Amino acid sequence: MKHLTPLLLVSLISFQAQATDWKALPDSAPAPADNPTTAEKVELGKMLFMDPRFSSTGTVSCNSCHNVMEGGDDSRSVSMGVHGKTGGRNAPTVWNSAFHSVQFWDGRAPLLEDQAKGPVANPIEMGMKDVETAMERVKTIPGYKTVFDKAFGKDSMTVENAAKAVAAFERTLITPNSPYDKYVKGNKTAMNKQQVQGMNKFAEAGCTSCHSGAAFNGPEQKLGEGFYVMFPTFDNKYVSKYKLDEDKGREEATGKATDRGMFRIPTLRNITDTAPYFHNGSVNDLAEAVRVMAKTQLNSTLAEKDVNDIVAFLGALTGEYPEITMPRLPATSGTSIIAD
Repeated sequence: MKHLTPLLLVSLISFQAQATDWKALPDSAPAPADNPTTAEKVELGKMLFMDPRFSSTGTVSCNSCHNVMEGGDDSRSVSMGVHGKTGGRNAPTVWNSAFHSVQFWDGRAPLLEDQAKGPVANPIEMGMKDVETAMERVKTIPGYKTVFDKAFGKDSMTVENAAKAVAAFERTLITPNSPYDKYVKGNKTAMNKQQVQGMNKFAEAGCTSCHSGAAFNGPEQKLGEGFYVMFPTFDNKYVSKYKLDEDKGREEATGKATDRGMFRIPTLRNITDTAPYFHNGSVNDLAEAVRVMAKTQLNSTLAEKDVNDIVAFLGALTGEYPEITMPRLPATSGTSIIAD
């Protein structure tokens, strides 16, 4: 067994005491005071999110790894970036990411605005020299100036505003009104008998110790203030089988040995649409993921009936996806910004 810090133990006990505090997903996502969500920002952000021309090869956009036309991920164990390069972590869904208090598996980005900048200059992901170079590409496309002007005013084509626009778009990617949401709001026919049994077992088993709150991603925190848990906590056959302890977790971001194996709690919303599972995408079956979590985090072996009931309950966390239309991207005239 790995050792938990006293603070983490106290926090887990606190979560368990609130296990029956079921919350519905809000209809809107919180935004920082300096970046209120507007329709103009959302329009610009969606264009930038979908445009692959801001990768070094012109082949990778934000949507390549976080496909909002599906589950908000790419269905791969680990994502593929420029030149076919692959990273070491699974792409988390962008749906409901606005409800995370920090971004990335290791929480290295406090806000969505910070996260939006990261992949652009990552040599494995979008492969640009830096975000400023990517912004220079944006500026060479005349049609983008008009959209920036509408969203932020004149002379607003900056890296910071581009990131704010992408973040504003991502804050519209929420999926309320799942069967679970309707159930906790009072419609007791919204979930079937097995899903209700799974909901009760989910709490009884201790899953809500970490997967609490409206987004099932841990306790409510201020934007930019993360909360992390150790994964895996208990050593067993699953740890070696799925190589769960090979990633240093938050230690990669902080350099602190005490952060080894610590991860931000992922949301369970729409989890039936986001296989494969875990930070390394090593488990491709939701029932198996439930077994793994029970054993590695709670040191518990669940009966198969309980596994099936919990999986049924997790299916009730899939909400209503808003309609997403692909934007018309502004073109360059008589030249390419990608060609050498």
